[in-house]
Amino acid sequence: TQQAKAHGDGDGDGTALVKSLPSPTLPGLLLPGADTYKGWLFKWTNYLKGYQRRWFVLSNGLLSYYRTQAEMAYTCRGTIPVATAHIEVGDTCHLVLTSGGRNYHLKATSEGECQQWVSALQQAKANANLLMHHSDDSGDEGPEPQEDRALTQGVLKSLASKLDDLSTCNELIGKHGAALQRSLSELEDLRGSADSTDRVKSVNERATLFRITSNAMINACRDFLDVADSNSRRWQKALQYEREQRHHLEETIEQLAKQHNSLERAWRENPSSYTGKTHQPVCPCLLLGDASDENDEAEFFDAMEDSPAFITVTTSGEIQHKRSGSIQSMMSGGVSNDWTHNENVSPNCNCSRIPDKPNYSLNLWSIMKNCIGKDLSKIPMPVNFNEPLSMLQRLTEDLEYSELLDRAARCDSSLEQMCLVAAFSVSSYSTTVHRTAKPFNPLLGETYELDRLEEYGYRSICEQVSHHPPAAAHHVTSQRGWTLWQHITIDSKFRGKYISVVPFGNIHLQFHSSGNHYVWSKVTSTVHNIIVGKLWIDQSGDIDIVNTRTKDTCHLKFSPYSYFSREVPRKVTGVIENREGTASYILSGTWDDKMESAKIVDSSQGCGGSEGKQKTVYQTRQPKLLWKKYPLPDNAENMHFFSSLALTLNEPEEGVAPTDSRLRPDQRLMEAGLWEEANSQKQRLEESQRLERKRREAQATQALEEGENLEGYNPLWFEKRTDETTRESTYMYRGGYWETKDRQDWSQCPQIF
Repeated sequence: TQQAKAHGDGDGDGTALVKSLPSPTLPGLLLPGADTYKGWLFKWTNYLKGYQRRWFVLSNGLLSYYRTQAEMAYTCRGTIPVATAHIEVGDTCHLVLTSGGRNYHLKATSEGECQQWVSALQQAKANANLLMHHSDDSGDEGPEPQEDRALTQGVLKSLASKLDDLSTCNELIGKHGAALQRSLSELEDLRGSADSTDRVKSVNERATLFRITSNAMINACRDFLDVADSNSRRWQKALQYEREQRHHLEETIEQLAKQHNSLERAWRENPSSYTGKTHQPVCPCLLLGDASDENDEAEFFDAMEDSPAFITVTTSGEIQHKRSGSIQSMMSGGVSNDWTHNENVSPNCNCSRIPDKPNYSLNLWSIMKNCIGKDLSKIPMPVNFNEPLSMLQRLTEDLEYSELLDRAARCDSSLEQMCLVAAFSVSSYSTTVHRTAKPFNPLLGETYELDRLEEYGYRSICEQVSHHPPAAAHHVTSQRGWTLWQHITIDSKFRGKYISVVPFGNIHLQFHSSGNHYVWSKVTSTVHNIIVGKLWIDQSGDIDIVNTRTKDTCHLKFSPYSYFSREVPRKVTGVIENREGTASYILSGTWDDKMESAKIVDSSQGCGGSEGKQKTVYQTRQPKLLWKKYPLPDNAENMHFFSSLALTLNEPEEGVAPTDSRLRPDQRLMEAGLWEEANSQKQRLEESQRLERKRREAQATQALEEGENLEGYNPLWFEKRTDETTRESTYMYRGGYWETKDRQDWSQCPQIF
């Protein structure tokens, strides 16, 4: 952990423990509210300011902290529930609290003071857990005032006592009722006998006991209802107050979002009036946060937490003496272009620009506030959120750097081929770095073709095979020796501060000459700053590429972006291993710029990894450039940051299927800048799709009632099969599209637009 010198010389208060007599009911434990532990501690804030002196107060199972003691009267910098916190003693005078997925690094001025805090925290945690165990509350509510908590606990005790009375009366009623029933049966048997008088007397006594117990039961029920009714009004009032507070908070956030949009729009219209001074780099958390030096929206990691599991040392020519260094040292040396052949040139296209994007303001919070935790594919969104491309076209954009696969098809070595396949898997994310808008959700049965047979030797066809969940199938055949296919399902959720897009499904790539078959999946995309701030996108996660024929593997790691990290932003690292598990190549770069590879000539176990793990030190040749991103076209910022290929994807072409995304009216209107008309068309298409889905559901229900088996929706150009390699059920191309296009017989295509 990076240590920073504590600031401030203290004010001499030290720590103060206010003690009271232990509870007679819980000996040896301190009840919440009975004890308060307070004092100064140093809290880790960020890498710019290190540890900062804060006033901490431990009370009622909550650890709160303030900048100063005076702040306690009007604000609180943060609160940590001790009951669910994990307490860990670190280095000298250092302790770590983990709560809600966040780590709080604290430091005391002496070991004795640190030990006192640890004891107090453990005692408070034991108290809170004990009360939670004995309480009927679920524990989901936030901290409430001490008086309200005491009153609530008193009411609960009264209700519990009344409930015990009801249980006792219930048992007595059952007991006396059974005895009365037996007496009545015996009386029936002894009718006319001399012993009947004693039996009647016994029945009367038991009937009296039954009546008394029943009256007690009725009175206990009445008392229980009275107590519950008298307090339900207070609880309803408290609930209404909380609802009003939540509504007020939503309105406040919405107003802040509007003000932020207005300021941003004003700055775009006249930036010179806001820039009278020299620009200096500013930390994003200072722009988005309050006056506090602590950013509770970001996580700060120790310096070595995300360090790579390997270190690489480069050499040139023969093996030389090993030099220590990081993976970045590969990028600092000379980079040869032996594999590139000057092919990293932006492809020519017929379309060099599209109409500029209108400068429409949009209050995201007013639309998104009711979508937290929901699947966004099921929520109608205005085109203001979109870019004028469909998800099928975004899938086709994966082919922007198809020349990497052309080069891979010419490789004799399967490991060198793996390097290029890995670079291709990373390159597909380079087009997303500025693309924070969402693509249009394709309609069921929508298709998209891209015929680049003459220019680049491949043909691509996509089809939307499912609407909920949204799923698309894609198939590409190249005359230059490879075939690619994928079936991708998208799960997108709004999490309050960000949107996560998680793709499910595998990408398959097969080379014709060698038969090498590669399989991998995609990583998670995250759009940040949904409510306030400039939207930005990040890619994070791991990709495992497997050559199913040779069993070679490649593990790629997409490091999540952190402003305070000393690593290269958007970093991607990887290791390629053969079937024996021997590392052969190191990959490094960024998903928005370039990827390089370096051949490993020797390896050894180093020392000093994070969490006691050993690092592997690789000695490598000089790195080679595998892939370099094309520059964006001129004026790209006004054209949705489209790449050169993306600008051509919506260009009208003759002879395409009537279901092709180029023919979507809402998408074409949006590209032309007619957003109001586009929204009208989008609503019409979505309503038509809902009616069609209801019609199919009604047909399926009717067929089920009649005992018939009605198959579900079947795509036109793809069919569901079991993949022979992965044994997964996936949609694969059944053929026939390009032959149908040659005949121009689209009679079997549905009319979806």
